[in-house]
Amino acid sequence: MGIASRMIPTEDASARKREIEEKLNQEQETLSFIRENLEKSDQLTKGMVSILSSFESRLMQLENSIIPVHKQTENLQRLQENVDKTLSCLDHVISYYHVAKDTDRIIREGPSGRLDEYLACIARIQKAVEYFQDNNPDSPELNTVKARFEKGKELLEAEFRSLLTRYSKPVPPILILDAITVDEDLELQEEVVLEHLPEAVLQDIICISGWLVEYGRNQDFMNVYFQIRSSQLDRSIKGLKEHFRKNSASSGVLYSPAVQTKRKDTPTKKAPKRPVYIPGTIRKAQNLLKQYSQHGLDGKKGGSNLTPLEGKDDVLDIEIDSYIHCISAFVKLAQSEYALLTEIIPEHHQKKTFDSLIQEALDNLMLEGDNIVSAARRAIMRHDYSAVLTIFPILRHLKMNKSDFDSTLQGTAASTKNKLPTLITSMETIGAKALEEFADSIKNDPDKEYNMPKDGTVHELTSNAILFLQQLLDFHETAGAMLASQVLGDTYNIPLDPRETSSTSSSTSDFNKRLLSSYICKVLGNLQLNLLSKSKVYEDSALSAIFLHNNYNYILKSLEKSELIQLVTVTQRKAETSYRELIRQQIDMYQRSWLKVLEHLTDRNMPVFQPGAKLKDKERQVIKDKFKGFNDGLEELCKIQKGWAIPDKEQRDSIRQSQKKIVSDAYRAFLQRCANISFTKNPEKYHKYRPEEVEEMIEKLFDTSA
Repeated sequence: MGIASRMIPTEDASARKREIEEKLNQEQETLSFIRENLEKSDQLTKGMVSILSSFESRLMQLENSIIPVHKQTENLQRLQENVDKTLSCLDHVISYYHVAKDTDRIIREGPSGRLDEYLACIARIQKAVEYFQDNNPDSPELNTVKARFEKGKELLEAEFRSLLTRYSKPVPPILILDAITVDEDLELQEEVVLEHLPEAVLQDIICISGWLVEYGRNQDFMNVYFQIRSSQLDRSIKGLKEHFRKNSASSGVLYSPAVQTKRKDTPTKKAPKRPVYIPGTIRKAQNLLKQYSQHGLDGKKGGSNLTPLEGKDDVLDIEIDSYIHCISAFVKLAQSEYALLTEIIPEHHQKKTFDSLIQEALDNLMLEGDNIVSAARRAIMRHDYSAVLTIFPILRHLKMNKSDFDSTLQGTAASTKNKLPTLITSMETIGAKALEEFADSIKNDPDKEYNMPKDGTVHELTSNAILFLQQLLDFHETAGAMLASQVLGDTYNIPLDPRETSSTSSSTSDFNKRLLSSYICKVLGNLQLNLLSKSKVYEDSALSAIFLHNNYNYILKSLEKSELIQLVTVTQRKAETSYRELIRQQIDMYQRSWLKVLEHLTDRNMPVFQPGAKLKDKERQVIKDKFKGFNDGLEELCKIQKGWAIPDKEQRDSIRQSQKKIVSDAYRAFLQRCANISFTKNPEKYHKYRPEEVEEMIEKLFDTSA
């Protein structure tokens, strides 16, 4: 075992040695391989360096040969470009010298029909002017092109005027009426567009206007514009007036027939509502009031030279209706003109040009309004208060359209804006004056015996006054504002600003209503006092009572049938009760006229007798006198009162029935007392009437046909 153990380590060492030697050999081989590769790499590197060095040398030689050639070529190209630019500039400069010749024909022939080509020629001429001014201001060519430019500008201005003049036409009355007519039954109403110029023409005018503003340095065309359009606006309104004069009186056609000439597939719409009153609504009042004014207020017959002619009133109605339509037409046309103007006139000149454009038409409307005021003033001086009724519909329409007026005239001069408010103030002043003078005239109308109704019926003063007040119902807001305008001015002792109207916040609707109510009560109070004075003209107190009864009853019924009673009760809540009490008092006064007849039927002076006893002659005579007194009194009263009148059937029947009952009951009682008394041999001589016959006689009272 000892020898074996020593041999094992020796074998391991040998093996280990061999292994180490093998690895060493491998490493040496690897090292040799690396060295060989390094040597090859060095050789290749040296070869590449040699090639690159040769290539660099050749590139340097090439660069030294090419760069001079490139520079020479670049210089040649620059020279070529300079030559081309020089030639182009020469051509451009030379073209300016030919502009006058090249554009001569087009400029001479004008822009009509070829505006774009013409403006292109003008642009060439303008550039030539700028060139010569900058580069050769002393050349004769500058004067030539300047003259040509001015000529071209003149022809453009002439074309502007020509186009406006040729294509500007008055708006047809039918189209205007369609535009201002409002149909409240249609929820969506198609707005009527007023086309003043054909679209192509409008575009040419806009183009010329723009050129004149930008290049022409000329504002004269704006004067041309407003003069031509102003004339057409005025002619449109005058054409509408003429339309009314020709058609309204004969056919009553005040609207556009376009409503009836729609396409078949268009639903038929109802007749449109106009923003005006119906012609003839004030005619009846004017006729009656003129009749009244014919008697005058100074006691002389013929105080007014106005006569109620139907034809004259027709003309008046047409004139008022025409004026009211023209007010609406002016607003609509002016708005349309402004819309057109904004497309043609520069913005900073639009308001001034518009102000000038509308002056003629507006002045004519205001002049016509002033003439209406003057006519009303002259009529009032003649005590023809019906003239104020022509003011009401116009004034109401002016105030209804004032906001549209103010909006349309926004931006115009103060004098232009104030024209309508001034007219409104004038109408309110003259209207308020007429109302106050009418109230005074009712109070001061003289008691003329020849003018009193013989039958005690309603006096014409009463019917005229009530009719006048009834006309105020249709214009109660306007009338209240009239009165308010004067009350405000008088109360605060300051003149009303013509730019303000009584429709401002300081004069509320309720305040105006109270004023009008007070005015109506004042007129009714004056009328009552005057009627009381007039009733004294009658010698018969019973006829005086019938007269007052008829007039009071007429007033009350008229108030009740209209809305006047509602206005009166605003300030006089017991007005209706007061009139009923006045009527009852007059009935009582009338019934007193029968006392002298009924007193014969009383027991006064009646003899006291025993049944079957013989009456003395004196006692028989008393009974005879009572019968005779009753018969004569009854016949006389019936004869007289049969000619009196009570137009109200209800009142007439009531008074008859009441009087029949009073007289019949007293007569029957009297006959019953005398039934068994023998006071005469001829009883039929005294007992002439049966109670039924007496009732029949009373039934015929107040019946002129009986």
